[in-house]
This record gives sequence, C-alpha cells and structure tokens, in this order.
Amino acid sequence: MPGGPRQARKARRYGRLRPGDRVSVIAPSGPAEPGRLEAGCAVLRDLGLDVVVGKHALDRVNLGPPGAARGDWHRLAGSDADRAADLQAAWCDPRVRAVVCARGGYGATRVLDRLDWDALRTATEASIGSGGPKILHGSSDITALHTAFGTRLGVTTSFGPMPAGMIADLDPAAPDANLDGLRAALFGGTGSGAVTLPGTRVLRPGRAEGPLTGGTLSLLTAVLGTPYAPPPAAGRIVFLEDVTEAPYRVDRMLVQLLQAGWFAGAAGVALGSWKDCGDPAELDSVFAARLGPLGVPVLAGVPAGHGPRQRTLELGAPARLQAPDPADPHPAVPDPGALTLEAPSGGAR
Repeated sequence: MPGGPRQARKARRYGRLRPGDRVSVIAPSGPAEPGRLEAGCAVLRDLGLDVVVGKHALDRVNLGPPGAARGDWHRLAGSDADRAADLQAAWCDPRVRAVVCARGGYGATRVLDRLDWDALRTATEASIGSGGPKILHGSSDITALHTAFGTRLGVTTSFGPMPAGMIADLDPAAPDANLDGLRAALFGGTGSGAVTLPGTRVLRPGRAEGPLTGGTLSLLTAVLGTPYAPPPAAGRIVFLEDVTEAPYRVDRMLVQLLQAGWFAGAAGVALGSWKDCGDPAELDSVFAARLGPLGVPVLAGVPAGHGPRQRTLELGAPARLQAPDPADPHPAVPDPGALTLEAPSGGAR
C-alpha cells in the first residue's frame, strides 16, 4: 500500500489553536476567487490567527494537460503536483499549526498519489511535542483528504466552512452559530468543551457512542476501494451530507457503500444538510429504506455540510448520538435529539 500501513483506529486528536498561531490556507481542489479568499482570511485574522496563503491558491488550470486551455472548462487551483506541493509544504512546516483548505469543488482525490506520506507522517509525529497534531480543516471535496489523513496519519481532522466559502461572509463582530462552532472547534470550547449539534427529526430512534466518521457522501464513494478509503464504519457514528445530488443518486451511493460492507457494524448515522438534493420527503424515504435495516439510530437535520448551517465537526473524535423515540412521553433528551462530540482531554493547548 503506498505510504505504508493503515494507522490504528483510535485517532490522536488535533491540538487546539492559540491566538497568534500560524495557519496556512491552501487550495487542493478548485481555485479560489481572490476577493472571497481575502475576505475569508481576514475573518481568520480577526480570530487572532497569523494567516499565510499557499503559493498556488489563486492559480487556474484546466483538467487536462497543459496547453489546450479554454476559459469555460472546469478549473483547478494549479496542477496536481503544485496543489500537492502546497499541501505538503504547509503540513511539514513546523511553524504552521493548521492547514485550512480555501474551498472544495473538485480535485482533492487527484493529489493523494502525489503526497509523500512518509514525510507527512514524520511531520505529524514532530507536531505532537508542540501541543498535538496540527489541524487539517475543510469540507465537501476535502472529504478525500480527511479520509486519507485519518487513515494514514491516525489524526482527527476538522470538517467545516472554508475561507473562500461561507467564512468569507461571516462578521466576527456579529453573533453567528457557524462562526462560534468554528471558533470552538479550532480553539476549544468554554465550559465542558463538548460540541452539541441538534437534529431536526428522528428517522430511527436509539442511542449510540463511537468515533465520528464520514463526510460528503459522493467523496466517500469516490475513495472506496482505493488505498485512501476510510476504515469500515464498525463501531462508529457515521456523518453524511452532500449537495446537488438527486435522490436516486444518493440511493445509488448508499447502496454502493452497503454492498461494499462499509456500513457493517456501524453504531449510528447522523445526516447533515442535503442542499439542492431534491424532494426532502423522497430523501427521507431513501434514508429510511437504505439505512433503517442497519438497526441503528438515524438522526436527520444535523446543521453541518453545505448551505446556510455549517457547524464544524471533528472527524475521528468520540461522539454520542441521541435519537429519542417521538412516541416516548418521557424522552431522555429534548426531542428530536442531538449529535455530541466530546471535548478533548486537557482542553486547549
């Protein structure tokens, strides 16, 4: 297997940031729009972070070989080698405490074979002594990197809004649940430090505990069967979300994961946003038909993924899923349940 053996299933949790820490914003997928990238980086600076931008974050190349370029073709933020180089340089730089992906789009899977996983692993081990593994943050297409880093480096990663996406629209001076969630995930929360995300409806009641896995459904299926696929979900709580996928395509992807045995032994399922994915009732019917036979709790409407509600999740972290039975007159938690991520031991660095 390229890059060495899979890591142990229990991931080491990333170290929380402190004001003044350096974060590197890179674009491993699509190119960032300059104005939005700068606006998002300004928000991160307002949080007290020292933000540097990767060399190729604003590059624009087509999908094919150099030369035959057309303005209306799909673009990437530089060649595969350039995007991989930005990611690797940021992760291996001892001055950088977090690698933040500028946006999703398409292209993250193309960089996986171009990374030096031995060097990334060495950098990960070196970062332990400075407060824990550094953070990889992003969502959507970045799911491919989450699965690979979790599998190969044995670290938790941060799934949430990105600088050239939602973060660009945030005002650090105004109350906002998305910004509060990002701040808590990166710096550590107050009080108990646990992060609780309420659902909106229970598709199958129950309670479950286990490490959190998953991400954007289409990317999970894209890496299935590759050396970068996440371990099977046995004993884990699965988080799923996606955008612009019709219900029949969601059904097809779930069937693929089921037939591959990936869901076998899963502890529970938390469903996030399904922006522009068709009729919500049809989607719920698909989820009930495909996931109900697993016999585990299924909670829908968790505010994470695409769209206006983008809370931040620590993939690999210990989690609890509570999906009370709507028919229960005395539910253990307020209906309709919640996904809770445990605080890291010791809190922030």
